[in-house]
Amino acid sequence: MYKQYIETLKLPTDEQEFAFILGQKRTCYNNIYPYKLFPEKGLQRIDFAPVTVFYGGNGSGKTTLLNVLAEKTGVQRNAPFNGSAFFADFVESCRLQAKFIPRNSRIMTSDDVFDYVLHIRYLNDGIDDRRDALLEEFVERKYSDRRLQSMADYEDWKESFDAKTKTQSRFVNERLRRNVNMFSNGENAMKYFVDNITENALYLLDEPENSLSIAFQMDLCTFLSDSARHFGCQFVIATHSPVLLSMKDARIYDLDSNPVQTKKWTELENVRRYFEFFESHRDEFIE
Repeated sequence: MYKQYIETLKLPTDEQEFAFILGQKRTCYNNIYPYKLFPEKGLQRIDFAPVTVFYGGNGSGKTTLLNVLAEKTGVQRNAPFNGSAFFADFVESCRLQAKFIPRNSRIMTSDDVFDYVLHIRYLNDGIDDRRDALLEEFVERKYSDRRLQSMADYEDWKESFDAKTKTQSRFVNERLRRNVNMFSNGENAMKYFVDNITENALYLLDEPENSLSIAFQMDLCTFLSDSARHFGCQFVIATHSPVLLSMKDARIYDLDSNPVQTKKWTELENVRRYFEFFESHRDEFIE
């Protein structure tokens, strides 16, 4: 059963933006981002579905819209974002129609995934360093001639006695937590989404396909679709991925079109280019 937490986002009109800019006395700024970005595309209103996708090239406004939504809804955020001197004013001028925003809702960016992968790598590197130290300790203790002379020596003597009665691998493994995992970056990236997307919440995903192979993109597509259909999640996704764009029942806004339109995934330029590329090599796939 699909759920929706946000319904409509209305952006300021060209006239409203012009009036705001005209009323500014901060003349030292030559960058008025994100003003003038969306009226030129004819985009004034976004109607959300259980899965809404923002598609477009670099600079088309995909991430900007996610950040506007994140600020309007107050969802959890880890990684900071690049705003501008006028970003808060722009957010204030937008109008969001929403039912309620669950507390566990959040925005997930490629920086979040990258930080998670680095954290796992850091933990594993630390564990590997600890393993090397334990190997040296095992050798030193196994061949030492420590004797128990007083209770103050007991703990040290016990460790040495233990080393003499065990193999190297057993001595080390009993004292060392196994590596957090031995997964690839792509596997860890996929694990990040599975671990952090829970039931009944709104999720804003900024290019989640980064670091994911085509196989993992397909897995993520299924996971997100199932989470929306069966577990009460609503997603707004910025992506270039043809796999994610193919998600069943997704409402896709093509930010490269002017005016911005909703389209089928098979109508998008990026997807068409993939199709034409593989079509031109059709004979090479036929044995």
